[in-house]
Amino acid sequence: MLDLDKPQIMTLFDFDTAVQRIHDAYIASAEGNVQTGEVVHLAFAEANGDCHVKSGYIAGTASYVIKIASGFYDNPAKGLPSSNGMMLAFSAATGETLAILRDEGWLTDMRTAIGGALATRALARADATQVLIIGAGIQARFQAMCHAKLMTDRALNFHIWARNASAAQTLSTDLNAAGYSAIPVPDLNAAIGAADIITTTTTATKPLFADGLVRKGSHVTAIGADCPGKQELPTKLVAAASLRVCDMASQSLHHGEFQSAHRNDASLQVTELGHILSGEQIGRTSDEDITVVDLTGIAAQDIAITQTIIDAAAGAKAQ
Repeated sequence: MLDLDKPQIMTLFDFDTAVQRIHDAYIASAEGNVQTGEVVHLAFAEANGDCHVKSGYIAGTASYVIKIASGFYDNPAKGLPSSNGMMLAFSAATGETLAILRDEGWLTDMRTAIGGALATRALARADATQVLIIGAGIQARFQAMCHAKLMTDRALNFHIWARNASAAQTLSTDLNAAGYSAIPVPDLNAAIGAADIITTTTTATKPLFADGLVRKGSHVTAIGADCPGKQELPTKLVAAASLRVCDMASQSLHHGEFQSAHRNDASLQVTELGHILSGEQIGRTSDEDITVVDLTGIAAQDIAITQTIIDAAAGAKAQ
């Protein structure tokens, strides 16, 4: 049985392999080849935290996975990371424990960011280069890095806005030091109007900006809403979008970014990302379209990234 800590996991991690497997996992999910358990949500209002437990199995794979992931959003002020958790893998043939990946939330953060970048690459305009990231925490950092790695056909310019201006400045400085182009922006409304791509990475429970600011041709990927009551985007923006895409319709409409629009319109039409990635359904059809993606995080991603580490460990052992 594997028992790996975060440094060991990071050493074994291969970005390109993980991207391909998460891409394929979205397709498997959309095609009905993934068993997914009901998501468990635990809220800790006093500590400004929450915990999610997700589980699933992709047909034909060697293992099923249970993931525990928490977010305690006041932790950075205490000198602690906001994310934590672990991945547990079990044999789909015998039920034996195959791996305990004590990743401290790192794999969840990475698979979330890869998902966001895959969605943006699939749906943004071919000439989109101006990226607004709302939020300046761990996920904002991962989103910027993964977008840059996946969209190498263009030079992306990152604009960072956060309620904490100092955090936005720090993230911009760090991204520039890593070789990316990034600046903090003080005026959120102006930044939204100038953006080709908008990625939201917050824990907001009400819209971060007013309706009518997103210009035609823009793409929006909403990451933060992953439990009932969370919302980052104006409901009217979601309802009026040219195309609404999600990772899993049942999760998105129940507790994702689309939950508010769905409450207002039970017939709200959404397309799962896997159908876009496979080519089964068309994505953007015009440079004037406003496309919106809601990513709640699905077990198929956890399975894919966990198996990536298990296989890498087996390969390292065989050498």
